[in-house]
Amino acid sequence: EIGSGLVGSEMCIRDRYGGDQIMDKRKELDLQKKATQIRKYIIEEVFSAKSGHPGGSLSCTDILTVLYFDEMRVDPKNPKCPERDRFVLSKGHCAPALYATLAVKGFFPENDLYTFRKADSYLEGHPSMTYVPGVDMSTGSLGQGISTAVGMALAGKIDQKDYRVYSILGDGELEEGQVWEASMAAAHYKLDNLTAFVDYNGLQIDGNITDVMNPEPVADKFAAFGWNVIVVDGHDHKQIKDAIETAKTVKGKPTMVVCKCTKGKGVSFMENNYAWHGTAPNQEQRDKAIEELDALMAKIDKEIAEEA
Repeated sequence: EIGSGLVGSEMCIRDRYGGDQIMDKRKELDLQKKATQIRKYIIEEVFSAKSGHPGGSLSCTDILTVLYFDEMRVDPKNPKCPERDRFVLSKGHCAPALYATLAVKGFFPENDLYTFRKADSYLEGHPSMTYVPGVDMSTGSLGQGISTAVGMALAGKIDQKDYRVYSILGDGELEEGQVWEASMAAAHYKLDNLTAFVDYNGLQIDGNITDVMNPEPVADKFAAFGWNVIVVDGHDHKQIKDAIETAKTVKGKPTMVVCKCTKGKGVSFMENNYAWHGTAPNQEQRDKAIEELDALMAKIDKEIAEEA
């Protein structure tokens, strides 16, 4: 904290894995509330811009929520802290989810989210490390994000740093050959400081991933490439957290967490519908989505009150 006498890298060391490893009911409710707020902002971002990618953004929200609010060593007051954990959104078109997460975390004002994709906004359609506080890598060209995450992890090993590197890929992104080159390199260099997640919702812009260019069997392929592989429910915060904790115990291998997710999660008419991959809601659809998420938020608030 400012005024604590800590400066530079010490500021982010201080918050290293601040929470208990055990996820109690109150912590889980708090994460649910943050995830719901992030989902509301995703809808508002894409609606305000009249463009963007809501389906995959809603899908990966819970992974981001656990990383930024219960795991990663980051400091919004010192976003370039050398000792920070790194995150790369390899599926860069899902920037609305990352921006909303960073704003709720405190990296920049939440009201700025409503400028998403505007001509004079720093919140571009894909994450930019030049303009957006908290973004560690500019991404958008699929396959390149995981490649740079591998490079960051390798640099950490060479420099003997203890930071960890995290990345989220889309399941459609697995059709990119560069993903597998990166995966081979990560295993070759024994990057056990790297944990990646596949947002496995089964859909991409043109339909089912198995119809477009079947990447199956996903878990078996990463295992064959030399990764430690864990399969979880990508909307269960405890399972995600447990997978991250397990990854920290694995030596000599990177870890891939295959997260079974629902595209459009949290908004009934967007769920499991590939048409919402890159479509913005109109006013009526926006209102319906926010109404559903507000109802969920009210339910969570009630449970929090009962826990108090």
